[in-house]
Amino acid sequence: MTELHAYALGGMREVVAGDRLDELIAAALAEQGLQVRDGDILVVTSKIVSKAEGRTVRADDREAAITDETVRVVATRAHPGGVTRIVENRLGIVQAAAGVDASNTPVGTVLLLPVDPDASARQLAAHLRERLGVRVGILISDTLGRAWREGQTDQAIGSAGVRVVDDLRGGVDTFGQTLEVTQMAVADEIASAADLVKGKASGMPVALLRGLSHLVVETLETPARALTRTGPTDMFRLGSDEAHAEGHAEGYAEGFEAGYLAGLAAMP
Repeated sequence: MTELHAYALGGMREVVAGDRLDELIAAALAEQGLQVRDGDILVVTSKIVSKAEGRTVRADDREAAITDETVRVVATRAHPGGVTRIVENRLGIVQAAAGVDASNTPVGTVLLLPVDPDASARQLAAHLRERLGVRVGILISDTLGRAWREGQTDQAIGSAGVRVVDDLRGGVDTFGQTLEVTQMAVADEIASAADLVKGKASGMPVALLRGLSHLVVETLETPARALTRTGPTDMFRLGSDEAHAEGHAEGYAEGFEAGYLAGLAAMP
């Protein structure tokens, strides 16, 4: 029988710029009496990575920070509290406010995402593997909304030593039919499972998951960025209102040019 165990780590103090997360996590594991085993996965919320890396800015700079982190605007919607911007950020992630977040950070400050979450995950994994003497995988998670679905879930934005996709193509289902397209985004599923025990306001930013050792590999080159869908594979590049406006503008321009040329041709 397949089993999955998830443990949230309590007892971690507030992370500040310059902290060594491997030291803080190792201390929290020891305090909780958790012995990390080969094949365990640690899911670390991006907020404490950002704090350790000094990615804190003043709250009154939030809108400017969102603009600075934005590569492309996907959609904007006005609401009673202001305007929500759904954008593609410089990491290729499409999310609200470019990932700039005011929760779980001191009043008057906001957090930017880590500069390179995959690099942060690799560094943390290397340090923890050396410190703990086991092959542990690291995922860095962040909270994202989903098109067509209400609510938010945690997803993996950084990875090291964890296969982010379980590619089932070429296998067969229980009826013997070949699987043609199935690729399970297991890193995102693990991040969401970890959040069930970490929570959002519990002060427990790290979870240990046990039972998925088949997804933990020796190499640390397992980037979560491989999960982002942008460029030619992006079927939903714009919000519905923005796509309509863009199509209208292009149609108007083409029609205007055609009408202008037709008018010239009709002139004596």
